Parts: sequence; structure tokens; C-alpha cells
Amino acid sequence: MHLAHLLIRQARLAPDAPALFHGTARHATHGDWAARAAGLAQRLRAAGLQPGDRVLLCLRNHPRYLELLWGCWWAGLAVVPVNAKLHPREVEWIVGDAQPRWGVVSADVVDTALAGLPWQTEVDGDEADALLAPAADWRGVPVAERTPDDLAWLFYTSGTTGRPKGVMITVRNLLTMGLAYFSDVDAVTPADTMAYAAPQSHGAGLYSIPHLMAGARHVVPASGGVDAAELFGLGRALGPLSTFAAPTIVKRLVDHAEAAGLTPEDAARAFKTIVYGGAPMYVADIQRALRVMGPRFVQIYGQGETPMVATALARPHLCDAGHPRHLQRLASVGVAQAPVQVRVADPAGRPLPPGEPGEVLVRGDSVMAGYWRQPEASAAALRDGWLFTGDVGVLDEDGFLTLKDRSKDLLISGGSNVYPREVEEVLLTAPGVAEVAVVGAPDAEWGEVVVAFVVAAPGTPPTAAALDAHCLAQLARFKRPRRYVFVPALPKNAYGKVLKTALRAQCAAGAGT
Repeated sequence: MHLAHLLIRQARLAPDAPALFHGTARHATHGDWAARAAGLAQRLRAAGLQPGDRVLLCLRNHPRYLELLWGCWWAGLAVVPVNAKLHPREVEWIVGDAQPRWGVVSADVVDTALAGLPWQTEVDGDEADALLAPAADWRGVPVAERTPDDLAWLFYTSGTTGRPKGVMITVRNLLTMGLAYFSDVDAVTPADTMAYAAPQSHGAGLYSIPHLMAGARHVVPASGGVDAAELFGLGRALGPLSTFAAPTIVKRLVDHAEAAGLTPEDAARAFKTIVYGGAPMYVADIQRALRVMGPRFVQIYGQGETPMVATALARPHLCDAGHPRHLQRLASVGVAQAPVQVRVADPAGRPLPPGEPGEVLVRGDSVMAGYWRQPEASAAALRDGWLFTGDVGVLDEDGFLTLKDRSKDLLISGGSNVYPREVEEVLLTAPGVAEVAVVGAPDAEWGEVVVAFVVAAPGTPPTAAALDAHCLAQLARFKRPRRYVFVPALPKNAYGKVLKTALRAQCAAGAGT
């Protein structure tokens, strides 16, 4: 099945049903959505784009993101979704690697180095109006032939070298993810509304697939982002919302509900389902969320390499307070989702017994085809049909997976991945820095915050303000350190390797606060 057929099916079944909202204002019906997507497909073909070519989308959240996405798929193109929070230099690197033929980029993201392609800007402007002008007869616009194994979504995720890797996600991968939502996350009806407060370039945007399958509605807050009061208001106005949220967003919603004196019944009028993931959720935080907002929550664990699909901690498991291992289950990420197998293995990929930690492996139709133009990295990650995730976890006898650590020093702040080496490489180019090591420190709001331990070079030592400005000039804001700790030397082992475990212990003890 073709991804564009999901939209065509709904446009035929219910052409006049409201589909897309910007705040409380209706943006498009299913018929409008199909006509605009078909019109875009016609224009991209007329511009010379061929099936398999890549189109970069680097936009702030907007209902048009979904029109652009399905228009590209209608034309048989692969979408390169890019977080609009990235630094322009990071966007440039992705452009150079993915080599897209076309791009739609918010005006505040565009840089002169991107001028070689026919970029469209201002998603609310006249250029976008012309780009998405509806086809006169969308039913007559042919859908490009694609196979289940064709590339549909080229998602860039940071690598341990600091350079992003392009994860090749196929039509089959995305359809599997969509169907897994129904089997493992939630039932959906046409009366449901999916809200996009987290970036549409990531997992939140992919959840448009199951909601389109079911003919549900889609809403982007007028603010384009996370405003707890706004989201509660949208839910009350449009019907209870479903949404994907990193733990930091969950905390904001719970804080608002508690400060406003809302009951779980009040929360139920605003939210149907809040799917959380992308970062660790503390047991105390999910207990508080359940107490304040009621049984609104489902947890998922996945990676860019198996998008939104690995394990799920379902609503009944979260709410089964009478189970003798309830607290352990709250600390877990649930059980394998229906389309995949999950294994905890030794370095050779051999399964380990329950209770023994090892690397988490995933196998199934949601797993990527490989990394774009990186055969060695693909071969290392995909072995004997299994995805080696790089995460360390433990399975219990009932199949519940608990993550213990993340290999390769990845840290997650506010649901966004940050690789320390990428930050270290930038800091090492700052005047006055001799050595640096970056680690994550636990944080109640963000899950983790970036902390840099800095050894100054002889002479004029750098200041925290100077280092912050240096990072902001080269990195996305969310990747910069929140704290700088100046030390005379970094702890090292006999081989000269920095002991980051010791630095994390210092963070836990309050160093640099």
C-alpha cells in the first residue's frame, strides 16, 4: 500500500469532514487536504522531480506540514524532516549529505548557503499558497508507483562522531508504525483529535499516519508549540486531544493542571491520550501525572531507527496499582509491541536470561533499511536481522524491558538527543580551552541537562558567558551546556581515557550548581 492512499481513502470516504485545524480555526477538510497534496505533487513533477528524489522540510509546526508531507508522498518523493531548532550550520550539513532536490524552509531557518535549491519560505505566505494551490481534480492526479521497501522518510539522528546519520525509513516501516499504534497504544475514531505541540519533524509528526488511517482530526496549536493552558483550551474546544509528549512536556501539563486546581475529570475533558517517550520518565513523575490527570497516559520506547516502535507500557499496566510489581513496571518501558521482537543480548547478539543487563535488540518490519550512504554503520547496527540499538536494558520474566543506560554517551534533554562529542568538538575550538568533557546531569524538568567540565589553557581562562556565546554560534540552543564546571584536570584512567562516570558522580553530588 502507498502512503498517499491513506489520504485518498479518507478524502473519498468523508471529503467534507474537518481534517486540519490551526488552533480552533478549521484549516482543511479531507477533500481540501487531498486537493492541495495532489496540486503539490503536480508542481513538483513539473519542476522535474522524480520518484525517489528527496525534499527537505524544515518548518515550525503548522497544518501545512501535513499537506506538504502527503504531497511529497503522492509524488513518490522521500521527505527529509529537519528540526527547525537546529543551527543553520547543522541544517547545511544535512542538506549536503541528503542532497535534496527541493525544500520548504521557514524564513527564520534559511541561510545563504541554502540558496542553490528552489527553497520555499514563509509557510503562511503567498509562496506557500501557490505551492499548495489545490488540483482542479485530485482524483485524476496519478499516485507515483512505490514499493513497500522504497524510501519515504530520511530522518537524521546524531551519531557518536558528532555527525548526524540519515536513517532510511521505508513505506513498510511507516505503515507498520501506523498499525502498531492501534494494537499497542490506543484505539482511534473519526471523532478523535491528534495535537502537534512537539516538533512535527519527529515522532509527533509520524503519529499523523495512524490518525489519518482512522479519519481523525489533526490540530496544530496557534502558538506552534507547547503552551499548557493553550492545549487544555484546545482540548475543551475540539474534544479531548491525543498527543505525543516528551516527559518535560508531560510535566508542564501536570504542573498546569495542579496549579489550576483541575481534577482528573477536568483533565479527561481536555485529553484522551498522552503518549510519552523520547527520554527517561521518573517513577515519581508518572505517579504524580496519574494522580493529577488520571489514566491518560501510555509510554512508548523506540528510536529513529525503529520509529515509535519497540516497546509500549499500556494504560492498563500503568494503572494496575494492585500488581505486586507495579513500581517496577512503572520504571520500565513496557513490553515488545506487536510487530517486533525485542531481545537483550550480549555483544555477540546472543540472548541473555531475564534479569541480566545487555544491549537492547529489535527485529521486525518497523526497523530501518540502514543508514544513508553509510554501509559500515549500517552493517554495525543491523546484524542477522536485528537492530542493535546501543541502549542497555534488562528484561524481566514477563517481558517488561527496563532501560539501564545508554551506550555511546548519548544524553537526552527535553526529549532531544545530544551527543557529548559534538558539543566537546565545538568547545575545544573556543579560545582558552585545553580540555573538555561533556556529560548529562539529572534534571527534574528536562530529564537531563548538558554539563561541560572545562580545563583552561594557560593564560587567559575562558568565562562561562564566552563559552555559551561560542556554542550558540555553532550549535542548536538545546545542545549547549546549561552549566560549566572549571576544573584543573579531568579524571582519567591508566590509558588516558576520561572517566565520565566520575564526572557524572560529581554532577549528582551538585558540582557546578
